[in-house]
Amino acid sequence: MDGFDPLIHAPTRLQLVTTLSAVSEAEFAKLRTVLDVSDSVLSKHVSTLVDAGYLHSHKGVHAGRRTTWVGLTKAGRQALRDHVAAVRRLIDMVD
Repeated sequence: MDGFDPLIHAPTRLQLVTTLSAVSEAEFAKLRTVLDVSDSVLSKHVSTLVDAGYLHSHKGVHAGRRTTWVGLTKAGRQALRDHVAAVRRLIDMVD
């Protein structure tokens, strides 16, 4: 189906990109809490989406400690919009 993106359709990845769609970027630890996943699970999903060009990440310091910040790229925002539109078309086909 046109626009349907299996890369972001996985539940945790979909929740990750939808969470990031509301902000410019978020701290890794906050995302881990919101998504209720381990560091390793979140790290794997973030890496996959960074490799696809959907997310960017950078390290910094917040409240005196090192942290990683994650945000959607322009391509990631468009992929999410396209995916949501494709899912809506599927839903519209249901009686």
